[in-house]
Amino acid sequence: MLGTLLAALLLGSAAPASAHAALRGSDPADGAVLKSAPASVTLTFTESVGLLDDSFRVYDPTNHRVTTGDAEHGPAGSDTARITFPKRLGTGTYTVAWRVVSADSHPVSGALTFSVGQPSATVAAVPTGPVENPVTEGLYNIGRYIAYLAVALLIGAAAFVALCRPPDPAPLRTPVRTAWWALLAATLFLLVLRSSYEEGTSPATALDPSALTRSATGRPGMALLARVALLAVVAVLHLVLARRSADRSRPLHPSRPLLAAATVLAVALALTWAAAEHASAGIQVPVAMTSTVLHLLAMALWLGGLTALLVILRRSTAPLPAVVVTRFSRVAFGSVAVLVVTGVYQSWRGLGSWQALTGTSYGRLLLLKLAAVTLLLAAASQSRRWTARIAAAPAPAAAARVRVREPVGAVAPGAPSASGAPALASGDDARRALRRSVLAEVGIGVVVLVLTTILTGTLPGRAAAEAAESGAASGAVGIPAAAVAMVPFDVGTPNGHGKVQITLDPGRVGKNSVEAVVFGPDGGISTVPELRLSFTLGAQKIGPLPAGLADRGGYWATNAVSIPLAGEWTMNVTVRVSDLDQVTVTKKIRIAA
Repeated sequence: MLGTLLAALLLGSAAPASAHAALRGSDPADGAVLKSAPASVTLTFTESVGLLDDSFRVYDPTNHRVTTGDAEHGPAGSDTARITFPKRLGTGTYTVAWRVVSADSHPVSGALTFSVGQPSATVAAVPTGPVENPVTEGLYNIGRYIAYLAVALLIGAAAFVALCRPPDPAPLRTPVRTAWWALLAATLFLLVLRSSYEEGTSPATALDPSALTRSATGRPGMALLARVALLAVVAVLHLVLARRSADRSRPLHPSRPLLAAATVLAVALALTWAAAEHASAGIQVPVAMTSTVLHLLAMALWLGGLTALLVILRRSTAPLPAVVVTRFSRVAFGSVAVLVVTGVYQSWRGLGSWQALTGTSYGRLLLLKLAAVTLLLAAASQSRRWTARIAAAPAPAAAARVRVREPVGAVAPGAPSASGAPALASGDDARRALRRSVLAEVGIGVVVLVLTTILTGTLPGRAAAEAAESGAASGAVGIPAAAVAMVPFDVGTPNGHGKVQITLDPGRVGKNSVEAVVFGPDGGISTVPELRLSFTLGAQKIGPLPAGLADRGGYWATNAVSIPLAGEWTMNVTVRVSDLDQVTVTKKIRIAA
């Protein structure tokens, strides 16, 4: 009920913002035709961005790369990126492909075009591959999954020993050490792979000395280095506790100063995630980072503590006292309360509207996570019932007296007694049932952690909406600003075949300019006496809409084609190569919203 109320209040007052960087604008503007060559290109984003050595690639009309200066931030601040041209640009259309790292550590990229003097007959084709190298992205995500699981077990198991005080914590030593080593290995792995992940290159480039330097000097890399340093301090604290436990003259459980030091370390470890993820960018950064730290710690206390409880239940030689399970039940209840409040806030901050819940990948992943959390709460409720039975179970002597009062075989465990009251299951039965329910919780908890890790790498709904509004191409490398199609034709006569390259700029709903270049059998530019073009959207029964191309001397063009709706349109291209020979061919082209 609290979660529903907060969601209604917060989502009802949502305001636009972003978490990944989205392109706000550019100078020159996308598709602009300039009278004179610009001295630089400047991009403006919705948040601060990090620059790479290869953040800009500029191509001339012949698809050759243009020499540029180093990428730098513009005078307006760190939310801009700029390159300069040491030489004056010639006439024609230039394509600018860009790639930067947003403040929340995720790479984003896109492309735009501008023309000097007049548009070219041809436009450079930029590769349209994925933002990340698939192998590098997969390995990087595996490292992130391991890091999340390891930190949950490390913090959760340590907190279980400190807060729940099991009489024999020895079974937890191996899981804690395993979690420490796993977190250290995953952190170093992510640090080495960071540069390749940002630049979208293969894992083979990760060991290059310059790549390692770039990884260590960026903000995400510095957060990873800080995590390594904190793990070294954790190791020292572990040694102190190990020596303390070996000294029989000292209390078994840590003192308050050691608990305070462990708490500070846990908060600092959580900050290394908050400083390099969605919380570090967008609106309300201080509140968001605080919420993220609390969310991560509550998750670790609950899920890591569950794992510790399961290990104790399965490996402890003596029955676990009911008071230990009761203490963890209270810790778990408090953790769930924190998770609800921080989860609602982070959902509002990431989504921004109800429509984003079903209309974006982030929203749909969030729904999956909510479903998994619901199952987790159901399993936790069952564990809580068994915890209450363990706490209320009679001592062994009392249980023997209860069994004497009832006829042998008359009452099954949990069935009503002769007096009409339900008979309590024995402590051993309750502990076995608790082990099963806790195991179910741990399994579902792993799924929740995996979904959480995927969410931290997914474009939030707010950012997706802003990117759509700004028209920025933030999801794929080098998506051309214009829609380009190559249409082959053959009139059936000798040398009567070739191709027509049609460029629709910007290739979106509204007013578009069209350029068409005819290539002959030898691949060279060819002149034809007539070229006609029309557009039809069969699904909506719209068209044909004639383009009205005019011969511009070497190519055909028009600046007045209006496309009313987004969708897959059919282009009808009529090519006349002589007074008697002509052919009409069709080609599909997608128009963006």
